[in-house]
Amino acid sequence: MEQDKSPKLRTVNKSVSAFPLNEFPKDFPFLLGKELIYLLASKGKPDLEGSDWENIFANCIGADWKPSNVGLDDVVMGNTAWGAKTVKATRPSTQKKVRLISGRNSLVYSFDESLDTKADPNLFGRLVLDIWNERVSAVREKFKHLRTVVLIKSNDLSEVSVFEFETIRYDHELYNWEWNKNKNLIGIDKKTGEHRFTWQPHGSQFTILEEVPAKSLTIRIKQPETLDKEQVLEALGFDKSWITVIKNNG
Repeated sequence: MEQDKSPKLRTVNKSVSAFPLNEFPKDFPFLLGKELIYLLASKGKPDLEGSDWENIFANCIGADWKPSNVGLDDVVMGNTAWGAKTVKATRPSTQKKVRLISGRNSLVYSFDESLDTKADPNLFGRLVLDIWNERVSAVREKFKHLRTVVLIKSNDLSEVSVFEFETIRYDHELYNWEWNKNKNLIGIDKKTGEHRFTWQPHGSQFTILEEVPAKSLTIRIKQPETLDKEQVLEALGFDKSWITVIKNNG
């Protein structure tokens, strides 16, 4: 009998995500289109902020919207959490890469490091990634599956693309860092030579460049007419009794 043979187990606990990566529920495109049409009709302008997208995405997949300070787990469904990002593009369907603002990584606050663009860029780059990695680790302690869902939106919201990617920690050894002409810190993938990260010393903004996968969803919607304010108020049965003047300094 082999002494070092591993035992065979009858059951193994497997943590299954809400749905496979980039395989959104069947009715997701139509629910998303419906939300966008309502937003345009009610607001009267293509104004969709990050918090709007978080709420819309949660509604479309039947998840809970729980805005967080970290920004990595704003939408929650069981053991899966998402951070939600929006970016603009002239034609979302043809966009190949996106720049995602991914938080403020302050070296002064986290490490008491002074901002010196003459310092070793690789040292500073390591510290910037350390802050990001610590955030990811903290959220992954609560959720087995952690993702980022991105909405690429046209200026008038008539066309949008949606995709997900796993929110991961980044290995320091895979990147080189350098200061660019604008005195920003740039992280370069050693293997491909591609620009992967940007960190701005003034403001501490951390940006990740992400490729748009071929397996992304794109929809186009018909522009709705803006809802008439007076008709909406009439449909609600509004009258002046709904308003109570508490104080009038006029």
